Amino acid sequence: MRQIVLDTETTGFYANHPDNPDRMVEIGCVELVNRKLTGNNLHFYVNPGRDSDEGALRVHGLTTQFLSDKPRFEEIAQQLVDYVADADEVIIHNAPFDLAFLDMELARTGRLRFKEYIGSVRDTLVMAKEMFPGKRNSLDALCDRLEVDNSGRTLHGALLDAELLADVYINMTRGQDALLMDTGTQETKGIVVERVDLRTIELPVLGANAQEMTAHDEVLTQLDKSSNGKTLWRQTA
Repeated sequence: MRQIVLDTETTGFYANHPDNPDRMVEIGCVELVNRKLTGNNLHFYVNPGRDSDEGALRVHGLTTQFLSDKPRFEEIAQQLVDYVADADEVIIHNAPFDLAFLDMELARTGRLRFKEYIGSVRDTLVMAKEMFPGKRNSLDALCDRLEVDNSGRTLHGALLDAELLADVYINMTRGQDALLMDTGTQETKGIVVERVDLRTIELPVLGANAQEMTAHDEVLTQLDKSSNGKTLWRQTA
């Protein structure tokens, strides 16, 4: 499974402002194949053709002067589309924000909406709100909660944030890997993934010893006493 973890930085917060829409200034993508980092990442600084709002500039620190010699979005659009084109899933934190900017920028170049090029989108902010209701679920808060080292993050940066989000996502979904039951190998983007047929593995059955059976009976007896003899195994015996 190929997943892309994506983050963007922008000149402000309003991709669809009717008079002076904000623009994208940075895109960072990190590739996961079968939940493993491949190093096949994509990163662009983008010349937005306008100044960043003061609030956005404090967040990412990308000045108009720094971005003045960077490519326009239309110059990197096809490379971005080609990179994400065969992704099964794109992972974004607060996906509606990034998707609004991606769709706006792609529309300016006459291309389809971002979701038309990929399998699906997974929003880690939605996941975090379900897993940690009532708590702060910013990327920094999740890094602290899940013990992901973000000590190098003084300003927001699209590639760094995508790398941190990849770690956060892996930690949030740890233990949810599906078992690979088919045989053979799969090659994805030059990486060969060995698959193991678990049906060929015989697991030993270990029975409880006398000491464990005695301890089990004692627990059942205590449960029976605390429920005044109304435990289910008594009723069905």
